[in-house]
Amino acid sequence: MARILSIETSTGVCSVSYSIDGNVVASKELFEANSHAAHLTVLIEQLFEENQLSAGKDLDAVAVSSGPGSYTGLRIGVSTAKGICYASDLPLIAIDSMHIMTFPIVNQDWQKSDLPYLFCPLMDARRMEVYTAIFDSAMNLKEEISAKIVDEETFTSLLSENKVVFFGNGSDKCKDVIKHENAIFVDDINPLAKNLAPMAEKYFVENKFEDVAYFEPFYLKDFVATTPKKKIL
Repeated sequence: MARILSIETSTGVCSVSYSIDGNVVASKELFEANSHAAHLTVLIEQLFEENQLSAGKDLDAVAVSSGPGSYTGLRIGVSTAKGICYASDLPLIAIDSMHIMTFPIVNQDWQKSDLPYLFCPLMDARRMEVYTAIFDSAMNLKEEISAKIVDEETFTSLLSENKVVFFGNGSDKCKDVIKHENAIFVDDINPLAKNLAPMAEKYFVENKFEDVAYFEPFYLKDFVATTPKKKIL
Protein backbone atom coordinates (compact mmCIF):
# COMPACT_ATOMS: atom_id res chain seq x y z
CA MET A 1 0.00 0.00 0.00
CA ALA A 2 1.54 3.30 -1.12
CA ARG A 3 0.47 6.49 0.62
CA ILE A 4 1.70 9.43 -1.43
CA LEU A 5 1.64 13.21 -1.07
CA SER A 6 1.59 14.85 -4.52
CA ILE A 7 2.61 18.44 -5.27
CA GLU A 8 1.96 20.33 -8.53
CA THR A 9 3.23 23.88 -9.07
CA SER A 10 4.26 24.06 -12.73
CA THR A 11 1.65 26.71 -13.65
CA GLY A 12 -0.27 29.42 -11.81
CA VAL A 13 -2.31 26.73 -10.05
CA CYS A 14 -0.96 25.51 -6.72
CA SER A 15 -2.28 22.06 -5.79
CA VAL A 16 -1.61 19.14 -3.43
CA SER A 17 -3.23 15.74 -2.92
CA TYR A 18 -3.03 12.63 -0.77
CA SER A 19 -3.57 9.23 -2.36
CA ILE A 20 -3.61 5.60 -1.24
CA ASP A 21 -2.84 2.90 -3.80
CA GLY A 22 -3.31 5.43 -6.61
CA ASN A 23 -6.73 6.56 -5.39
CA VAL A 24 -7.07 10.20 -4.32
CA VAL A 25 -8.34 10.53 -0.74
CA ALA A 26 -8.07 14.32 -0.42
CA SER A 27 -6.86 17.26 -2.49
CA LYS A 28 -6.57 21.04 -2.35
CA GLU A 29 -6.20 23.51 -5.22
CA LEU A 30 -5.60 27.25 -5.33
CA PHE A 31 -6.19 29.01 -8.65
CA GLU A 32 -4.23 32.15 -7.86
CA ALA A 33 -1.21 33.29 -9.84
CA ASN A 34 2.10 33.71 -8.01
CA SER A 35 0.71 32.09 -4.87
CA HIS A 36 3.09 29.16 -4.50
CA ALA A 37 5.62 30.72 -2.14
CA ALA A 38 2.95 31.95 0.27
CA HIS A 39 0.43 29.14 0.08
CA LEU A 40 2.01 25.78 -0.84
CA THR A 41 3.09 24.82 2.67
CA VAL A 42 -0.21 26.16 4.04
CA LEU A 43 -2.17 23.89 1.66
CA ILE A 44 -0.09 20.90 2.75
CA GLU A 45 -0.60 21.71 6.44
CA GLN A 46 -4.36 22.08 5.90
CA LEU A 47 -4.50 18.79 3.99
CA PHE A 48 -2.67 17.02 6.83
CA GLU A 49 -4.75 18.61 9.60
CA GLU A 50 -8.12 17.95 7.94
CA ASN A 51 -7.26 14.29 7.35
CA GLN A 52 -5.32 13.65 10.58
CA LEU A 53 -2.13 12.87 8.67
CA SER A 54 1.52 12.94 9.68
CA ALA A 55 4.40 13.01 7.20
CA GLY A 56 6.42 10.68 9.41
CA LYS A 57 3.67 8.09 9.92
CA ASP A 58 1.23 8.36 7.01
CA LEU A 59 3.44 8.81 3.94
CA ASP A 60 5.43 6.32 1.90
CA ALA A 61 6.63 8.82 -0.73
CA VAL A 62 6.30 12.35 -2.08
CA ALA A 63 5.54 12.96 -5.76
CA VAL A 64 6.17 16.26 -7.49
CA SER A 65 5.82 17.78 -10.94
CA SER A 66 9.26 17.93 -12.54
CA GLY A 67 8.36 20.45 -15.26
CA PRO A 68 8.53 22.06 -17.68
CA GLY A 69 6.65 25.13 -16.55
CA SER A 70 7.05 28.16 -14.34
CA TYR A 71 10.64 28.50 -13.15
CA THR A 72 9.63 29.91 -9.77
CA GLY A 73 6.71 27.52 -9.32
CA LEU A 74 8.81 24.44 -10.10
CA ARG A 75 11.63 25.59 -7.83
CA ILE A 76 9.23 26.08 -4.91
CA GLY A 77 7.40 22.78 -5.50
CA VAL A 78 10.55 20.69 -5.82
CA SER A 79 12.32 22.31 -2.86
CA THR A 80 9.23 21.73 -0.69
CA ALA A 81 8.98 18.09 -1.79
CA LYS A 82 12.68 17.52 -1.14
CA GLY A 83 12.39 19.12 2.28
CA ILE A 84 9.61 16.73 3.31
CA CYS A 85 11.58 13.77 1.94
CA TYR A 86 14.69 14.78 3.88
CA ALA A 87 12.80 15.38 7.12
CA SER A 88 10.87 12.08 7.02
CA ASP A 89 13.34 9.91 5.09
CA LEU A 90 10.92 9.36 2.18
CA PRO A 91 11.60 8.56 -1.48
CA LEU A 92 10.97 11.25 -4.11
CA ILE A 93 8.94 10.61 -7.26
CA ALA A 94 9.06 13.09 -10.18
CA ILE A 95 6.58 13.17 -13.09
CA ASP A 96 6.68 15.68 -15.93
CA SER A 97 3.88 18.23 -16.24
CA MET A 98 2.97 17.17 -19.79
CA HIS A 99 1.99 13.67 -18.60
CA ILE A 100 0.13 15.14 -15.62
CA MET A 101 -1.91 17.48 -17.82
CA THR A 102 -2.67 14.85 -20.46
CA PHE A 103 -3.73 11.96 -18.22
CA PRO A 104 -7.34 13.10 -17.52
CA ILE A 105 -7.89 14.19 -21.14
CA VAL A 106 -6.94 10.84 -22.67
CA ASN A 107 -9.42 9.08 -20.41
CA GLN A 108 -12.40 11.11 -21.61
CA ASP A 109 -15.00 9.51 -23.88
CA TRP A 110 -14.03 10.87 -27.30
CA GLN A 111 -16.33 10.69 -30.30
CA LYS A 112 -15.53 7.86 -32.68
CA SER A 113 -13.59 8.88 -35.77
CA ASP A 114 -11.96 7.29 -38.80
CA LEU A 115 -8.82 9.15 -37.78
CA PRO A 116 -6.76 8.34 -34.68
CA TYR A 117 -6.66 10.81 -31.82
CA LEU A 118 -3.49 12.54 -30.66
CA PHE A 119 -3.26 14.71 -27.56
CA CYS A 120 -1.20 17.89 -27.41
CA PRO A 121 -0.74 19.77 -24.11
CA LEU A 122 0.20 23.41 -24.62
CA MET A 123 1.76 25.27 -21.70
CA ASP A 124 2.27 29.00 -22.02
CA ALA A 125 5.93 30.00 -22.34
CA ARG A 126 5.69 33.70 -23.28
CA ARG A 127 4.57 35.30 -26.56
CA MET A 128 3.69 32.57 -29.10
CA GLU A 129 6.00 30.00 -27.56
CA VAL A 130 4.69 26.95 -25.71
CA TYR A 131 5.97 23.85 -23.94
CA THR A 132 4.40 20.87 -25.61
CA ALA A 133 4.50 17.16 -26.41
CA ILE A 134 2.38 14.67 -28.37
CA PHE A 135 0.69 11.60 -26.87
CA ASP A 136 -1.45 8.88 -28.41
CA SER A 137 -4.60 7.42 -26.86
CA ALA A 138 -2.57 4.95 -24.81
CA MET A 139 -0.48 7.76 -23.26
CA ASN A 140 2.55 6.78 -25.34
CA LEU A 141 4.82 9.73 -26.02
CA LYS A 142 4.90 10.26 -29.80
CA GLU A 143 6.87 13.52 -29.79
CA GLU A 144 9.28 14.47 -27.04
CA ILE A 145 8.69 17.42 -24.74
CA SER A 146 9.95 20.60 -26.35
CA ALA A 147 9.51 24.36 -26.62
CA LYS A 148 7.90 25.51 -29.87
CA ILE A 149 6.92 28.79 -31.47
CA VAL A 150 3.39 28.22 -32.75
CA ASP A 151 2.31 29.38 -36.19
CA GLU A 152 -0.17 28.11 -38.78
CA GLU A 153 2.30 25.45 -39.97
CA THR A 154 3.46 24.05 -36.61
CA PHE A 155 1.09 21.05 -36.40
CA THR A 156 0.04 20.75 -40.05
CA SER A 157 1.51 17.30 -40.67
CA LEU A 158 -0.14 15.85 -37.56
CA LEU A 159 -3.51 17.44 -38.32
CA SER A 160 -3.57 16.06 -41.84
CA GLU A 161 -3.76 12.48 -40.57
CA ASN A 162 -5.10 12.75 -37.02
CA LYS A 163 -7.64 14.39 -34.79
CA VAL A 164 -5.46 16.49 -32.49
CA VAL A 165 -6.79 17.61 -29.11
CA PHE A 166 -5.13 20.82 -27.85
CA PHE A 167 -5.43 21.88 -24.20
CA GLY A 168 -3.64 23.72 -21.42
CA ASN A 169 -3.04 27.36 -20.56
CA GLY A 170 -1.18 27.87 -23.84
CA SER A 171 -4.05 26.73 -26.05
CA ASP A 172 -6.06 29.97 -25.90
CA LYS A 173 -3.41 31.98 -27.72
CA CYS A 174 -3.15 29.26 -30.38
CA LYS A 175 -6.84 29.05 -31.30
CA ASP A 176 -6.63 31.90 -33.80
CA VAL A 177 -3.45 30.47 -35.34
CA ILE A 178 -4.24 26.75 -35.62
CA LYS A 179 -7.12 26.62 -38.08
CA HIS A 180 -7.87 23.07 -39.17
CA GLU A 181 -10.97 20.90 -39.18
CA ASN A 182 -9.13 18.18 -37.23
CA ALA A 183 -8.07 20.54 -34.42
CA ILE A 184 -10.05 20.23 -31.19
CA PHE A 185 -9.59 22.68 -28.32
CA VAL A 186 -10.52 21.86 -24.72
CA ASP A 187 -10.68 24.71 -22.21
CA ASP A 188 -9.81 24.93 -18.52
CA ILE A 189 -7.30 22.09 -18.32
CA ASN A 190 -4.49 22.45 -15.81
CA PRO A 191 -1.86 20.07 -14.43
CA LEU A 192 -3.21 19.17 -10.98
CA ALA A 193 -1.74 17.20 -8.09
CA LYS A 194 -4.69 14.79 -7.99
CA ASN A 195 -3.78 13.64 -11.50
CA LEU A 196 -0.34 12.50 -10.32
CA ALA A 197 -1.86 9.75 -8.18
CA PRO A 198 -2.13 6.84 -10.69
CA MET A 199 1.27 7.57 -12.22
CA ALA A 200 2.93 8.11 -8.85
CA GLU A 201 1.58 4.74 -7.67
CA LYS A 202 3.04 3.06 -10.77
CA TYR A 203 6.42 4.71 -10.21
CA PHE A 204 6.38 3.66 -6.55
CA VAL A 205 5.73 0.00 -7.42
CA GLU A 206 8.53 0.13 -10.00
CA ASN A 207 10.92 1.85 -7.53
CA LYS A 208 11.42 4.76 -9.93
CA PHE A 209 12.75 7.23 -7.40
CA GLU A 210 14.90 10.34 -7.75
CA ASP A 211 18.06 11.20 -5.87
CA VAL A 212 16.72 13.64 -3.29
CA ALA A 213 20.05 15.41 -2.93
CA TYR A 214 20.69 16.07 -6.61
CA PHE A 215 17.29 16.17 -8.32
CA GLU A 216 16.49 19.41 -10.16
CA PRO A 217 13.34 20.43 -12.10
CA PHE A 218 13.19 20.11 -15.88
CA TYR A 219 13.08 23.82 -16.75
CA LEU A 220 13.57 23.18 -20.51
CA LYS A 221 14.53 26.81 -21.05
CA ASP A 222 16.91 28.99 -19.09
CA PHE A 223 15.28 31.41 -16.66
CA VAL A 224 15.10 34.93 -18.07
CA ALA A 225 14.96 37.69 -15.47
CA THR A 226 13.20 40.88 -16.54
CA THR A 227 14.62 44.35 -15.88
CA PRO A 228 12.25 47.04 -14.59
CA LYS A 229 11.65 49.82 -17.12
CA LYS A 230 11.69 52.46 -14.42
CA LYS A 231 14.55 52.63 -11.95
CA ILE A 232 13.50 53.31 -8.39
CA LEU A 233 16.82 54.91 -7.48
